[in-house]
Amino acid sequence: MRFIRWLNEIGKKDILIAGGKGANLGEVARLVQVPPGFVITTEAFQHFLNSTGLREKIKEILSEFIVRGDPDEYEKASISIRNLIENSPLPSDLEQDIVDSYKKLIEITGVPNVAVAVRSSATAEDIPEASFAGQQDTYLNVRGVENVIHYTKKVWSSLYTARALYYRDRMGIPHEKSLMAVVVQKLVNARSAGVIFTLDPTNGDRSKVVIEASWGLGEGVVKGIVTPDEFVVDKKTLKIVERRISVKKVAVVRDEAGLVKEKELPPDLASKPSLTDEEVVELAKMAIKLEEYYGYPVDVEFSVDADMEYPKNLFIVQVRPETVWSRREEAKEAAKPKEEVAVGTVVVRGIPASPGVAVGEAKVCLTLEDAKRKLKRGDILVTKMTDPDWVPYMRIAAAIVTDEGGRTSHAAIVSRELGIPAVVGTGNATSVLKDGVVYTVDGSKGVVTLGAVAKREEAKAVEVAAAPPKEIILHIYRSIPTGTKVYMNLGEPEKIDEYKDLPFDGIGLMRIEFVISSWVGEHPLYLLSMGQEEKFVSKMAEGIARVASAIYPRPVVVRFSDFKSNEYRGLKGGEQFEPEERNPMLGWRGVSRYISPQYKRAFRLELKAIRKVRDEMGLTNVWVMAPFVRTVWEAEEFAKLLEEEGLRRDRDFKVWAMAEVPSISLMVEEFAEYFDGFSIGSNDLTQLVLGVDRDNDFLVRINPKYFDEREAPVLKAIYDIIRRAHKLGRTVSICGQGPSVYPQLVEFLVRAGIDSISVNPDAVLQTRVIVASAEMKLLRERLDAIYYALYKKDEGEEFYDILKKVFGGSKY
Repeated sequence: MRFIRWLNEIGKKDILIAGGKGANLGEVARLVQVPPGFVITTEAFQHFLNSTGLREKIKEILSEFIVRGDPDEYEKASISIRNLIENSPLPSDLEQDIVDSYKKLIEITGVPNVAVAVRSSATAEDIPEASFAGQQDTYLNVRGVENVIHYTKKVWSSLYTARALYYRDRMGIPHEKSLMAVVVQKLVNARSAGVIFTLDPTNGDRSKVVIEASWGLGEGVVKGIVTPDEFVVDKKTLKIVERRISVKKVAVVRDEAGLVKEKELPPDLASKPSLTDEEVVELAKMAIKLEEYYGYPVDVEFSVDADMEYPKNLFIVQVRPETVWSRREEAKEAAKPKEEVAVGTVVVRGIPASPGVAVGEAKVCLTLEDAKRKLKRGDILVTKMTDPDWVPYMRIAAAIVTDEGGRTSHAAIVSRELGIPAVVGTGNATSVLKDGVVYTVDGSKGVVTLGAVAKREEAKAVEVAAAPPKEIILHIYRSIPTGTKVYMNLGEPEKIDEYKDLPFDGIGLMRIEFVISSWVGEHPLYLLSMGQEEKFVSKMAEGIARVASAIYPRPVVVRFSDFKSNEYRGLKGGEQFEPEERNPMLGWRGVSRYISPQYKRAFRLELKAIRKVRDEMGLTNVWVMAPFVRTVWEAEEFAKLLEEEGLRRDRDFKVWAMAEVPSISLMVEEFAEYFDGFSIGSNDLTQLVLGVDRDNDFLVRINPKYFDEREAPVLKAIYDIIRRAHKLGRTVSICGQGPSVYPQLVEFLVRAGIDSISVNPDAVLQTRVIVASAEMKLLRERLDAIYYALYKKDEGEEFYDILKKVFGGSKY
């Protein structure tokens, strides 16, 4: 029995003892240098359970608590088991092996008390870490063998979260067969870092290796915070054929607490190459070796460790397939005439709600039970309408088609969030489309066609085009600066990993409802009635922190919960706390809910979660936003609640109001006393200004103009909010769907002087280009006005008057 395996001793065949992550790391370590480390094997975990008697105790707990599959019982079982694991001492032989291995790692690295990352590594695809969304099972900046042992036990205990227990029971996986290895690996003290492509990402030239690098952590390059140095290496000669050294004003570094921050660099270091020529060539060799092994071009992330000497300081930290040019070649191959499929007939038409094309079998699901029974990954979900309970099934669907709803409905918003095509408001999809029949859904045109009109590969190519890969995005980000900030809307915290490299300036709308429905799943008043309020606070804080830490220091504007009463009823325990309203859209929602005696205690949990994220986790980039503010007295009561919970407005903590009820556009000055800014919710504002239910697809099918943000009364309300708020020094953003759909609305907003525009992830690139174009056009018009005025007026002092008139402010 071996309790420890070093990374260079294992490979992909060793999943059963090293877990998936450990085995894959070992495979890469056989080819190139990875940060040195070892795996505490699954055998060590089993030895721990057997020698402490925990295996039998865990069985007893599970048999005692988990009888009917009640989530509360899973939670109780989880707490008991995790406490046992985390508080039980290791067997002396296993503890000695870990002590010896950590000492050896110190010898290898030459770093006393070396900082490591402690990561989980599950043994089977049935229990990957991804199954337990939001769980913290990677611990960074761990120093000292006592802490390594402490966090190893925490990783082991993560096998027994309530969610993991429920998942395995539901999938029929025996708990005793679920094993976890632990990867302990040197945390790279990055002097420099960046990315390597084994082809030229600008033209697909496979004879070249392109390396982008900067000082500090790789986030500086990956997130476009700096313009990196670029080195081009010829694969045959291994000569550096091109080099472009940039001025890198900042470096992204990790502080002692493990938090990532930006650090200003002195001028001499900023203009110095971040890699030596020897390092460039050696990194190119590693990348070429990986390409040869995998058989396709790769996208590699690397770090240069400041603690170690060349060449031992060069580490590969991640390897992915290169997607842009590889998929483009696949798409060309797929487009050959011999593979063409005959075009079918359009069987359903509706409202285009989320762009893209998907091919799959239809599954008509009128109830959640239907979805649970019939829907498989890659199917087309066909239903009347969705609500938060449908999200788990929407995640596995290739596309969504609904009978009801408009482009601001739940189905439309969530589909855009998930990046899958959607056609809504068809009126008859559930009666026309048949189970098991293959259809093509075109979310851009709003049609469903019989048969595989597009091949599955072509559908994927369209999706890839909708979300361009990192290297192109970063190039655009570096090339297109804007004065108007471009923010992004986000719901599911897990999606930030997919979208974090897009060129956005922050999250302008984080919908907290996704965290409540997917991560908590229970009504907050129900949790309070059982004394489990900490569960709500912790889960909500965890979801927010996942997003805020991923994009730090860019701001995250968290909109407090805006469920309607019918949606709250869908949460566990919700029936006993929620009224049945005839029109929930205009009922007990937003701030009216927060300040009501019936719900105030529950809203305080959201405030506690925000404070936990900001004060305990140090994520001061989290701001908040109040939805559906109707009256000034409501705003005053809301502000008092924040004060009582220790959330005070200052330069680092902004409180915004959603400007979606016309009363705000009529009384901006009065509302501005309680808020630092406004975010225009164009969905509800359009609904209430035009008097149209935004979920009513019938009117929109008669004439789309019935719900259109470009109607003059809506634009007038938006214009008034921007101009009047600016006079009071308040910022104005917009987070509704309008700018994501209508490019001309973006130009209108820029001309009106809006501070930021928040759009769906698939609209970020387009919006950035439109904003930049509109700003340049506006600047040209103003310069023309100055030129004309100067032609008429030639006295020097009057020139300053003209500048003041056109640009505002003093003559200076």
